[in-house]
Amino acid sequence: MISSLAKVRFLAAAGLAAVALAACGGDDEEGGNGAPSQTAVQQVEEAAHPENFDFPKPNGKTLQQIADMARTGFTYAPATSHYVVGNNRMAFGLLDENNKLIYAPTAVYIARSPQDKAQGPFYAPTDSLVTKPAYRSKTAALEGDPVAGIYSTEIPLPEPGRYAVLVLTNIGGQWRGAATQVTAQADDPIPAVGERPPAVKTETLEDVGAKVELIDTREPPSDMHNVSFDEVLGKKPVALLFATPALCQSRVCGPVVDIAEQLRNEGYGDDIEFIHQEVWVDNDLNKGLRKPLLEFNLQTEPWLFTVDADGKVAARLEGSFGLREFEEALKAAGGDPDN
Repeated sequence: MISSLAKVRFLAAAGLAAVALAACGGDDEEGGNGAPSQTAVQQVEEAAHPENFDFPKPNGKTLQQIADMARTGFTYAPATSHYVVGNNRMAFGLLDENNKLIYAPTAVYIARSPQDKAQGPFYAPTDSLVTKPAYRSKTAALEGDPVAGIYSTEIPLPEPGRYAVLVLTNIGGQWRGAATQVTAQADDPIPAVGERPPAVKTETLEDVGAKVELIDTREPPSDMHNVSFDEVLGKKPVALLFATPALCQSRVCGPVVDIAEQLRNEGYGDDIEFIHQEVWVDNDLNKGLRKPLLEFNLQTEPWLFTVDADGKVAARLEGSFGLREFEEALKAAGGDPDN
């Protein structure tokens, strides 16, 4: 049982989004061609509805007391690192004692400290990262331990400062715990929902003489470099995706670009202009971030911004996000695949 603050290990989250996911172990019974095992896929589907499972109600208990009700052994792997005052999307993975990804019904609890009264449970459904084979890039296909899904929830952070976070997972009716800390900033320099983003110039095929490898590390390259963001901002809905499949600091940039390609080809491309922007100057990590990321005040990747026809941010997603959240972001900007 988790019986003391030392054992709970309420640690600060890694500064770079999803860095812990880069060390994840693989799944058994691989699905082939870079696909997760069927077992993992099924577990992600079952974990998509945590509200159907039993989680403790705080009823005045402290976060530490909630933690004392669970077994230890799981490790929190952050997929988001940017938190501000207000409601925040929190995405993450979970690792077991063997450093393997775990998919099971999960909920999140928060408090200013482990000794303060807990808030929650905030249900954290899984979201699938598994695309159809036709849209699976070479990077994903060669991945020896593909990520099948990601957890996400929304947590309230009403004041600036540090918050303790407890993640509880229901495994066969028993609770397993993992803990971390997040820090809410007072100000948000990144374009938020409802704001007009900077009219940045993103790199196009025309800029590089059709040498797409200069502006896209995906294999094969994505088909999302036809127009610059500043040319379509305020004229039609846009999905602007900052990601570098081959040079990602986590293992989720390739999958999110694959998801973009799938959704673009499954009807959303009729309404929305999809733009993929690489991250590093000359695709070299030592040369720093490309100008569009600097103008958006981004320090991590991947990031997705969907922008409506009026030029306002309709949704934004940091770190890892799956098919469901990506599609919801497209619909928020006015996308309709059935049109």
